[in-house]
Amino acid sequence: MLPVIGLWSHALAALLFGALAAWQLRHWNGDHRNRPLVAAFAVTSLWAIFAALLGPGHLLAGLAESARNFAFLAFMYGIIRSAGDDERQRAVKLVYFTVAGVIGLQIVVAGVLPRFEGEAVVHQALVSTAHVIGLTIAAGSLVLVHNLYGQAAPDSRWGIRLPMIALAGLWAYDLHLYTVAYLTRGPVDDLFAMRGAIAAMLVPLFALASRRNAQWKMQMSRAATFQSLSVLMILAYLILMMSATQAIEVIGGEWVRIGQIGLIFAMSVVALVLLPSGKARAWLRVMLAKHFFEHRYDYRAEWLRFTRTVGRGGIDAAPLGDRVVKALADISGSPGGLLLVVDEQYRLAPAARWNWHGDVGQGDTRDHDFVRFLQATAHVVDFEAARREALAVGEERIALPAWMSDADAAWAGIPLLHSDRLVGLVILEHPLVRRPLDWEDFDLFRAAGIQAASYLAEARSQEALADAQRFDEFNRRFAFILHDIKNLVSQLSLVARNAERHADNPEFRADMIATLQSSVKKMNDLLARLTRGNGGAPSPVRDTCLHPILSAIAGAKQRAHPVHLFGDPALSAKADPARLEQALAHLVQNAIDASAPGDPVRICFECRGSEVAIEIIDSGIGMSAEFVAGRLFQPFASTKDGGFGIGAFEARTLIAAMGGRIEVESRESEGSRFTIFLPTGEADAAPHTERQFERKRA
Repeated sequence: MLPVIGLWSHALAALLFGALAAWQLRHWNGDHRNRPLVAAFAVTSLWAIFAALLGPGHLLAGLAESARNFAFLAFMYGIIRSAGDDERQRAVKLVYFTVAGVIGLQIVVAGVLPRFEGEAVVHQALVSTAHVIGLTIAAGSLVLVHNLYGQAAPDSRWGIRLPMIALAGLWAYDLHLYTVAYLTRGPVDDLFAMRGAIAAMLVPLFALASRRNAQWKMQMSRAATFQSLSVLMILAYLILMMSATQAIEVIGGEWVRIGQIGLIFAMSVVALVLLPSGKARAWLRVMLAKHFFEHRYDYRAEWLRFTRTVGRGGIDAAPLGDRVVKALADISGSPGGLLLVVDEQYRLAPAARWNWHGDVGQGDTRDHDFVRFLQATAHVVDFEAARREALAVGEERIALPAWMSDADAAWAGIPLLHSDRLVGLVILEHPLVRRPLDWEDFDLFRAAGIQAASYLAEARSQEALADAQRFDEFNRRFAFILHDIKNLVSQLSLVARNAERHADNPEFRADMIATLQSSVKKMNDLLARLTRGNGGAPSPVRDTCLHPILSAIAGAKQRAHPVHLFGDPALSAKADPARLEQALAHLVQNAIDASAPGDPVRICFECRGSEVAIEIIDSGIGMSAEFVAGRLFQPFASTKDGGFGIGAFEARTLIAAMGGRIEVESRESEGSRFTIFLPTGEADAAPHTERQFERKRA
């Protein structure tokens, strides 16, 4: 039954692949990349014919199978070549040449196999060798299929998806067939019989892909190349193990078991010693970079890793200095590093470290020349070379600081320059495999150092800005308080002047004591506002009756200047009484200062829709429209001699914090009208506010 299945399945495969080759020739479009594919279809048809008529073990069937594999590899190699950049694809092409060489070895073994049919041991060894070679070709071809598809441009993968699936299916079945044949050491006629059916099932995939007539694009990456080489090394290990086992079996005798155990033990020891060793992995990385790649670094991958490390945030993130050192160390595989920053005296002081195991010196005035040299030249320091010969700037020789020269762990010094100023210096330890710095290290370290310096400079700027904001907040509070102190001083000065004339008046003495107590309380409040620790959050706005506040202000100012109050005593607004009183006191005092002696200031309040309007009106000197629009509410702008220019600014700030606003109307030589708008309050606020201000005045 199996011979019949094998015959007809291979015959069907031969017919379908032959028809596919003829269809390709008939619709030839002149694309040179289709030539290997047409040849592969034709050779696959011949292989199926030989396998059907002569059997899968015949010499012609074996040669046709090798030709089939070679033709499909040539088809994929043509796609690789179309991508250009031969130097960058050198390592990938090496894998193609290696697999092609194994195909050549397969042809040789197939040619010599019939000559040893009379020698059972040698013939069996050659059959097993042929199985190992077939397994190797299938595994290597699968690696190349994965590499080709993985490195195709995303917009062109749809064009090669079907042929890659078909080739993967073809070689995956071969891998299974040869693996089972090698391990069982017996006939696998059922797998050989089904081989033709599997090949026939793949024809529709090739046909659909041929109708697409795709234009393939390739872009190789360093990571994919390294993966291919890694798989190649694994295959080499498997081949070595299988070949050594086969050689021991050819020798025979009691040494077979001893040799197998010894070989497995030796390879296991080597694997256990080398694989966990960071130094061995680092050596392998250096060798691969030196012999298989045009550049030591994959710049895109390194830059992405650098920015990801430095930019990492969150609560658990390391300090910025540590992240900068780690990001630069990861580029070269350095196990640790140290960040030194430059102070105002051009001394180097340690600021951060990451796995640094060496000693760290303190900043010294002798660092001055070395720092100047780095800032002027942006020179990446090769400490090995600098220990042998001093750094040169023209005829001048610059020596390393003593502790750096004695630090044997120091390997590379990366200057961090921002706007032509040296921000710091990162010193990296030697990688696990010591090597000299080269031009690629210098270029990449210099560029990465500039980027790292920008991060550090930005962090310093943020810190300086935060400090400036804290000082600005303190100065703003101090300016407000100084303005309030000026008003208190004016009030106390008036009391002192009147005391000379009315000291014997009991009513004046009672009023003077009340004024002094009020002034003391206000000064204590000012000190509490100035002290950050006592400056709690302001009281929230609430329904506040306006008449007690306005009458208190009018009564206090009445002693120095006539102030008239007009409005509904029951009217209320949503406000904080303390802040409202402070804002009104500023505006009323400004109106008094702008008015002539004896010219009254009016305070009017009324309801306007959903808002309450409080007007402070004077007939004084007034202000120009330009001053009102551009300078009135700016701090330190005033039309009064000796004025601080703070009152109006603070009043608007206080009113805005309560959800209100201030509008101004003024004309020069005619006077001004300041109108405060606040949301209307509830009618029952009057008793509460009245009692509050009675207690305050008492």
